Amino acid sequence: MSPVRLLIVLIAAVSAIGLAVVLQRALGGKPVVPAAVAAPAAPGKPMTQVLVAKRDLPIGTRLVAADVAWQAWPSDSISPAFITNGAAPTAPNGKVEAAKAAVSGAADQMIGGDPAKIVEGAIVRDPILASEPITNRKIVRGGEGGYLSVVLTPGKRAMAVPVTSETAAGGFVLPGDRVDVLVTHDGPAAAPGDSGAGTRVVVAETVLQNIRVLALDQSTSADKDAKSIVAATATLEVGPAEAEALTRAKAGGPVTLALRAYTDLGGPSGVVGRTAVDSTVRINRGGQTSNVSVRP
Repeated sequence: MSPVRLLIVLIAAVSAIGLAVVLQRALGGKPVVPAAVAAPAAPGKPMTQVLVAKRDLPIGTRLVAADVAWQAWPSDSISPAFITNGAAPTAPNGKVEAAKAAVSGAADQMIGGDPAKIVEGAIVRDPILASEPITNRKIVRGGEGGYLSVVLTPGKRAMAVPVTSETAAGGFVLPGDRVDVLVTHDGPAAAPGDSGAGTRVVVAETVLQNIRVLALDQSTSADKDAKSIVAATATLEVGPAEAEALTRAKAGGPVTLALRAYTDLGGPSGVVGRTAVDSTVRINRGGQTSNVSVRP
């Protein structure tokens, strides 16, 4: 190799070494790492499906499936009072992870995956806001304590009357039906010498109309496919004035429930007649005395 070519090679080698030193110093002495070998991101938090309200639910709302839905909730912030779908918590990447301690505390609240079955027949006891988790403390189901007071319309009262299959339309009166309340009592007896003297007079009158039946015995709803219920007691929803009229009616004689048509739901409801004992007016006519009953 000629001296000229050898000199050129040496100069090129020195230049390459110098350029590498300059680049290393410019980068602060840190080697360049390809993006492909960067550390992976931390995995997301495990999530659990929690039953929440889809809208604001005021007191007395009868829940249906459209009122609730499942929502992903961080597993480490789940309260034991929450209702979950019973599945193990999952991470965003789909891998099932071990249940957290907070979730295990809610094991007794885990119910099946169908919201319709969870809220079937439940009524809101305390207001629930939209997206708020449903808790058993804020709802009440049939047969639980406090159910009847939640079912009652504001301002109404619940009163029980004794019934039989004969006085309750053969047992075809069911919870939720509408009825008229009738009372029977003895009317004024005819005076001696009048036609019909000695004959018992029975008076029947409608006391209340279009009254809602809350329960039969302790059943607030009929069993599935049940067509009749033979009960000893019927609980009715009445207002204050209606409660007084019903109390007088019970004291005056047997009470009978007459079943109303379903289409009468929006009809007039309340007190129909007074249950006070009819006043009797004695009339003398042509030397004959007769008694006439006058309703006050």
